[in-house]
Parts: sequence; structure tokens; C-alpha cells
Amino acid sequence: MDVKREGVVEAKRRRRMILGSIGAVILALIVAGLARLEPAPPTVRASEIYTGKVERGEMLRQVRGPGTLVPVEIRWIPARTNGTVERRVVLPGAVVTADTVILELSNPEVQQAAQDARLDLRAAEADYADLAIQLQRQLLNERANAARVESDYRQALLQAEADGILTKDGLIPALTARLSQLRADELANRNQIEVDRLAIIQKSLDAQLRARQARLDQSQALYQLRQSQAAGLMVVAGIDGVLQQVPVEVGQQVAPGTNLARVARPDKLKAELRIAETQAKDVVVGLDALVDTRNGVVPGRVVRIDPAVQNGSVTVDIELIGELPRGARPDLSVDGTVELERLEDVLYVNRPAFGQAESNVSLFLLTPNGSEASRVTVELGRTSVRTVEVRSGLREGDEVILSDTSRWSDEERLRINS
Repeated sequence: MDVKREGVVEAKRRRRMILGSIGAVILALIVAGLARLEPAPPTVRASEIYTGKVERGEMLRQVRGPGTLVPVEIRWIPARTNGTVERRVVLPGAVVTADTVILELSNPEVQQAAQDARLDLRAAEADYADLAIQLQRQLLNERANAARVESDYRQALLQAEADGILTKDGLIPALTARLSQLRADELANRNQIEVDRLAIIQKSLDAQLRARQARLDQSQALYQLRQSQAAGLMVVAGIDGVLQQVPVEVGQQVAPGTNLARVARPDKLKAELRIAETQAKDVVVGLDALVDTRNGVVPGRVVRIDPAVQNGSVTVDIELIGELPRGARPDLSVDGTVELERLEDVLYVNRPAFGQAESNVSLFLLTPNGSEASRVTVELGRTSVRTVEVRSGLREGDEVILSDTSRWSDEERLRINS
């Protein structure tokens, strides 16, 4: 017969409750532990990043910019007068000398004006010569009159002296001597008047001659101007070099001041570099530079800095020192580097992807074994083309990630997988 078992159901229920409570406690402990665990850092392949080591020593500060080679001596030839382009004698690229004719212009009015000015000049020269002869004749006549008065005066003076002696000896009356003395005194006054009059006439004649000379000079200047305008119809190079541009066509009407041609000396070039305005503040005249023509590197020196900023850059002129490499010619694209200064005994590292001079940046510092990297704040100082000064946050020998890490901007640690 079956025996009824007392309390079995209650015991099973209590055991289930105890086991459930224990399980709930264990689950809660596991959840709390997992909540305290940090998430695993993302893994980065070593081939995807670029790193650099912090070094101590001399750091060469440089700035770099693209540019072009331009001639030191360029001559734009403007039109001197209105004209029509009749003929292009030489084409761009031709080697020219100072007297090589580049263009022939025509303007009948200019040519006629030059002829009229030449005739006017001849007439002015003839008038001047005629006036000079007339004035010279007038001056000679006045000098002759003055000479006669002076001769009469001297004769009267001698006569008065002789009559005075004869009067003392009682040979002639005293009245005769007095009359002779009066005549001598009168001629003395007349002689002085003639001397003063001759001086005034001389000044008057000189003034008339100067006035006529001024008119002659005016005619001469007008003639030279007209001749220059007529000569300007034959457009010449003016310097030895290479003809670069002729921006006019046959039959075209040109006005005074229109640029007709550009001639440059190809043997003397300079580099015009475009330096970013943020870096140009440290560039001064006299600094050494290197210009890469892609066919050789030429040393140079900063000789001019443009005071204006154009499109975010400053133009810096570099005087090239030494022989130019083959292929160097005007308008050739080049790269230039300007040496700013040499910093002695400083910490420096290659420039990171992001980070300006005198700023704080976040970089990932690699562990000694290179398996992990943690974020650190680094204070940067002065920059160069490839390197930047490290003021704080890193030590000599530290290795940091220099490539772009913006995709891990929320991460504090990285795992490096080789």
C-alpha cells in the first residue's frame, strides 16, 4: 500500500526558490562586472599608419612654395603714337638684338608732322642766325660811336692840359684855357654816357638773342618729338634677348601706350615663389634658398617680398646664384625652399597630418613593443617643411602616429596589428 509523504512539495518549492535567488545574484554580479569592463580598443593594421620618432638635435626650419622662373630684365615695348600694324617682321621665340625691327606701323599724319617740324626747325635756325648778324652789326655801330666820343674826349683833355701850360707861361689868355677845360669836362660826361649806353645795349641784344634761342629750342624739341614719333613707327627690340610676345595683328589699329611686344633676357632669370601667408611672416630679405627646376637644384637668395597677399599666398623673389641647369627658361614651373633658421638642441618630430605651429594636438603614442598606442596631448612649437618642434608631451625616442587618425577621434587607445 502507498505511504503518504509529508512536506516533499514544500521542500522542492523552497529549493527552487533558493536556487533561483542564487542564480539571480550570480547574474547580477556578472552584469555588474561586465559593465565595469572597458570596451576592447579598435585594431589597426601597422601598414595603414605612418609613424615617426621624436629626436633631439639641430632642426632646420624651412618654408616651401611653388613658383615659376621669370626673366630679371623684361621690356614691354609700347606704341609711341597712333598707327596701323603693317607688318610683323619677327615672330615670338626669335632671338633679337637691340636694333632688331619687330613691327612696322604706318601713320601718314605722323610722318607729315615730322616733315613739317623739320622745316620749321630750319626756318627757326635761319631766323636766329639772321638776328644774330643784325644784333652784331648794331653792337659794332654802337661801339664805333662810343670809340669816337672817347677819342674826342682824350683829345680835349690833352688840349686842356696844353692850354693850361701855355696860360701859366703867359702865351695865351686864361679864358682860352678855361674854354678848353670846359670842353674836356663835357666830353668826359659824354664818354661816360656812351659807356653806360653801350652796356645797356649789350644787355638788350643778349636778351633778344636769348628770346630767339628759346624759340629755336622749342622748334628743336618739337622736331625731336615728331622725329621720335615717326621713328616709333618702326618698333625695335631695344635690348638683346628673346622676343616673347607680340599681342597685335596685322591691320590692327593701336593707340599710344598699347603694348606691342615683350622682349626678355633668357640668360638671367629669377624665381617667383608663392609662399602661404601663414608661413611668409618669417621670411625676410637675405635668407638663403634652394630652387628645384626638376632638372637640378640652384642655390639662391631672397631679394624681394611682395607686401600684398594674393589668393592666400605671398610672392617671394629669389635671386638665382650660379649656373642654371639645362632646360631652365622663363615660365618654367619650379619648387623653392627658403631656409629660415637653425634651431640648436631641440626636440622635434616629423610633421603630423594635422597640427599647426604653436598649438596643442592629440597624438597616439606607441608602447615600446609597438602593439598598442594611447592618446597623449602634445604641445607643438615652430614648424618647418617636414618637421615640427616638440615643446611638451613627448620625450626623445618616443614613437607616435603621424598619419590621419580622425576616424578614431573618440578612442583613447588603439591596438596595432602587424
